[in-house]
Amino acid sequence: MARRGRPQTRARREAPRDRRRGRDGGADGGDIMSVLARSVREVQAARRNGRVTAETRTKFQAIALLLRNERARVLGDQKSTESQRAEQLKRLDTIATNLASTAVRDAALLALLSEDAVVSDEARSMSREVLRSVGVEEATEEVAEPVPAPPEPTRPGVVPQAVVSRQLANPFLAPDFSAPRPAGPRPTPLSGWELLEPLLRSFERAATGASTCMELPEPPEHTGPEGPELMAHQARLVASAAAGHRTFLLADEPGLGKTAQALLAAEAANAYPLLVVVPNVVKTNWVREAQRWTPRRPATVIYGNGDSIDGFADIVVVNYEILDRHVGWLGEFGFRGMVVDEAHFIKNKSSQRSQHVLALSDRIRAFTTRPLMMALTGTPLINDIEDFLAIWQFLGWIDEKKPRAELMDALTATGMTPADARFEPAARQCVVDMGIVRRRKIDVAADIPARRIADLPVELDGADGRSIRAAERDLARRMVARYSEALANRSSRAVVEGIDHDLVRQVAKWEQKDAIGSKSGDNVFGMMRRIGRAKAALAADYAAQLARSAGKVVFFAKHVDVMDAAEQTFARAGLRIASIRGDQTSAARQRNIDAFTGDPGVSIAVCSLTAAGVGINLQVASNIVLAELSWTAAEQTQAIDRSHRIGQDQPVTAWRIIAAQTIDARIAELIDSKEGLAAQALDGIDDDGPSSADVQLEALVALLTDALSQA
Repeated sequence: MARRGRPQTRARREAPRDRRRGRDGGADGGDIMSVLARSVREVQAARRNGRVTAETRTKFQAIALLLRNERARVLGDQKSTESQRAEQLKRLDTIATNLASTAVRDAALLALLSEDAVVSDEARSMSREVLRSVGVEEATEEVAEPVPAPPEPTRPGVVPQAVVSRQLANPFLAPDFSAPRPAGPRPTPLSGWELLEPLLRSFERAATGASTCMELPEPPEHTGPEGPELMAHQARLVASAAAGHRTFLLADEPGLGKTAQALLAAEAANAYPLLVVVPNVVKTNWVREAQRWTPRRPATVIYGNGDSIDGFADIVVVNYEILDRHVGWLGEFGFRGMVVDEAHFIKNKSSQRSQHVLALSDRIRAFTTRPLMMALTGTPLINDIEDFLAIWQFLGWIDEKKPRAELMDALTATGMTPADARFEPAARQCVVDMGIVRRRKIDVAADIPARRIADLPVELDGADGRSIRAAERDLARRMVARYSEALANRSSRAVVEGIDHDLVRQVAKWEQKDAIGSKSGDNVFGMMRRIGRAKAALAADYAAQLARSAGKVVFFAKHVDVMDAAEQTFARAGLRIASIRGDQTSAARQRNIDAFTGDPGVSIAVCSLTAAGVGINLQVASNIVLAELSWTAAEQTQAIDRSHRIGQDQPVTAWRIIAAQTIDARIAELIDSKEGLAAQALDGIDDDGPSSADVQLEALVALLTDALSQA
């Protein structure tokens, strides 16, 4: 493990050799794991020799942090095969087990693995130093996934003792076949047609004003037990569940209370026990919401191996990142309902977490004839219309190749086939009626004030600004040279007048592919990170001004070093802050949220764009500063809607800090143009932009096109 100061440790002395190989040492993650294993042995030796110093404890916590992040990276690595990922996870589990066996022999070390342990700045710094020593840029904030639960020794296929106790108490738990089961496959006039593609296209090409939401009943005067009052749009969905509807794609815009609707729909449908799969950052919030809306239904959260869960709870909450450990017993638990929060996380059906979610949904349907199945997401489409497929499959509307019986019957009842001109709008309505519920704030919550996005261009002066502009020119020149070489080497002699835009796009794709696989930083990703660092102090200064003049402010950044720089600026200004990051435990994160929302003296919440962009309520602030740009409009919207939600009584303004005359400004334009995808598919709003635009690719296309135009 790398260490500050002298004498140098073996990890520091070996860094040059490790740096040449990078994180993966080729393909198996060997170098980072070797450093971790060696560092664990150093901690073990220190404990045996009775020399567990403050530095040893810092090293121990840094190892735990690196183990957690490396496990998340391996789980999300789609380039490795399943067997390669399994081997890497096995090695990580061995290292984690050795670390934990050391901790149980020392109370001070064991405390660092507890739920309430705060990751020290020294441990974070040491973990970054280790990553640099093996040639890896820290990327925990780059991953568009929440950081997993605190590390602890793991084993595949665990069955918590509380679950065993429940099984012993209910040895004859039988499947629920109380409702008639749907008929099996049968021939229909549509049996020979390819239907999934026309269904997707029906959403992509929806006409202005096309139906967005299934028909929902008017709620009774009293929609449930005494408790918080529901808004009218929430009560209508609950009434639909009470009337017998059992599948919902609840795609309300962020901030319209999807969690409450899901919990009360489960109550109305008596869908207990209920499984709730969520991002790690919102596990605590789900339990709090359950206590608020359904206080008679005990909720339990699965942490790690599940040793602390209540096996007799009605609501079981688990995060995506540890689902692989628990999918076995969860499939046999006898759930009568399942909710997937932030359901766009399962859009990639080849990912392990998507496969686990889909497998669990099939097991629940096999156990219960008509379970309550709910997919919650305010941003159901991130890049492509195909993002719908995994969600539809989870809900049981389709299988891998075709619609299932209920949807097939509805399509057949239209009396049309994909050859008919009127098939697409009719087919779209059939899917909507299966359970799509989409309401916009402007339609259902007139009392929520408007929001606006205000761009604040800043000039990057001095050495940083000159360096960034020079790097941008170098990137453009490199792509121009590649374009010219490709044009000269064409086998065909076709002559293209002016700029060959097809070749421009191809060159941009080559550059993007090289950038994804590169660790040099001499690419579009490294450039955006440098721009973020250069803007950090300017953005923080503006947030400090807002805090003094307008009250509480939420400050969002994407990279850890940008957050660090901003926090230093706020400290110099004498402002108290709450820091909400991806490397915190759930308890620590919640303490920071509570401090910001409840303590008048805490002026600014410094938030990770990826870790704090979903599932938390920061409506005490009406001003948001976006210090760095996301690559997606959806991520930006999620961040803004932490404040723009039910209960907000002030207009909400998101201040985007844009580096003028750089690629930053171009990316801001692309993000804005891309926001039309979900509006077109779900809200029936016309949009002339591409339906699956890739912001990274389009930024490179624009950069090369501009350079060629000026040549």
